[in-house]
Amino acid sequence: MSTMASQPIVTPVAPRESPAVVEALEVGKRFGSHAALKDVSLRVMAGESHALVGRNGAGKSTLVSILTGLRKSDTGEVRFGGEPAPPISDRDAWRERVACVYQHSTIIRELSVAENLFINRQPSRGGMIDWHAMRRDARALLDHWKIDVREDARAGDLTVEARQLVEIARALSYGARFIILDEPTAQLDGDEIKRLFRRIGELQREGVTFLFISHHLQEVYEICQAVTVLRDARHIVSAPVSALPREKLIEAMTGERGGLAVTDAASRAALPADTAVALQVENLAGADYDGVSFDLKRGEVVGLTGATSSGRTSVAEAIAGLRAAKRGTIRVDGKVLPPGDVPAALAHGIGCVPKDRHHEGLVLSQSVAENASMTIARMLGKFGIAPPAKKNAFGRKMIDALGIVAQGPEHVVSGLSGGNQQKVVMARALATDPNVLVLIDPTAGVDVKSKEALLSVVDRVREEGKAVLIVSGELDDLRTCDRVLVMFRGRVAAEFPAGWQDHDLIASVEGVSLHEE
Repeated sequence: MSTMASQPIVTPVAPRESPAVVEALEVGKRFGSHAALKDVSLRVMAGESHALVGRNGAGKSTLVSILTGLRKSDTGEVRFGGEPAPPISDRDAWRERVACVYQHSTIIRELSVAENLFINRQPSRGGMIDWHAMRRDARALLDHWKIDVREDARAGDLTVEARQLVEIARALSYGARFIILDEPTAQLDGDEIKRLFRRIGELQREGVTFLFISHHLQEVYEICQAVTVLRDARHIVSAPVSALPREKLIEAMTGERGGLAVTDAASRAALPADTAVALQVENLAGADYDGVSFDLKRGEVVGLTGATSSGRTSVAEAIAGLRAAKRGTIRVDGKVLPPGDVPAALAHGIGCVPKDRHHEGLVLSQSVAENASMTIARMLGKFGIAPPAKKNAFGRKMIDALGIVAQGPEHVVSGLSGGNQQKVVMARALATDPNVLVLIDPTAGVDVKSKEALLSVVDRVREEGKAVLIVSGELDDLRTCDRVLVMFRGRVAAEFPAGWQDHDLIASVEGVSLHEE
């Protein structure tokens, strides 16, 4: 691949006469010797959805922390409506201007919707919280912004979609009309995404402006009018979305020409008919799935997809021992796997990259070496206590094998980008040299180059004769699969051999047939 020139690939959006809702002007930020932002500028106009994209480590999170007043820039300035941003210490002034709805919700699940909307500013009477007034004001706020949620509902009982809308309503109640959405669709299925996008469009027409952060580039084209690309802590380009086709957008993000380079299984030779079966799933049933059966051969990559609510994740977690199925049988190399038993799954030769890397895949306070070697501690030392030298040696091996960008095996995982954290999770899954690798949303929330690196691992372990199950809603993940099983409402509804068309697979996921007579 050829490297891009340093000049922007599209002429930046020309300044407009009316003041921008928010501007970052030549903003710079350093953490010790590391430059997190280098003279970055951003201009978001009223009523638009403006995408902010870039690989993990490009500087997006640092820029957001400066735009929301959580950090002060070392150089440059932030302006709202043409006026300088308030002092960092004036939190109320920042809340009146900007809010961020993060991928991991800040809603307190144990409290009601009304309590979350007015937390730390509840109406009072006689020194006591006026519960009636708070519920009344919450209902009025929800009705004003057309958010169909009960004010007395427990927040933890709401859908992810509803919790996001409550967070948006809370931000708007402070007076903010500039909302940053950080990976808002990461935990939503197709219908929920469509509803969220409709609501964003309605809010735009009512004068709300959005900064939209997503690794799902197709969403940029669906919802945004303008896009800014960061790369290596620098501003690369700002342009109307219509002027930046997907290939050019990826080129700006990566510094290389072309799209996502992943192996398409359609070009792969078929496995011999007598290839041994590595994994057998027979009539598996659980809380949100029933009657699921399929086989997975050695050297085969099978995709399992469907809407978030289809049951696909639960099936994968049952295979990996993370949860017990109600009935059915899972066999690995002919041996029955006991239900809901992670150590047994590991012992039977199953490796897993779980859905939630922060809670199930990593100990963020520990090093790369400690995380990567967690499943093989008994092999590295007596009584499960591995000497640091052996752990670090294994950590260095995995850093080299997976291209993990870290200062060394002792680098604490919390200090890595999302893509490199996911590579550490992959390292842990591969540490036991599994015969069956179960990958649940393996590229969710990671940048383009990290996706390529993670999917190249799939091709490598397949060539070693291992079986791979990729459980994902990402089309790029599924292109590496020899066949794709589609789950709909808890059952396997269709199977697609490699070479499927996007629209056919998407229609099947949504429960629609494009070829009915």
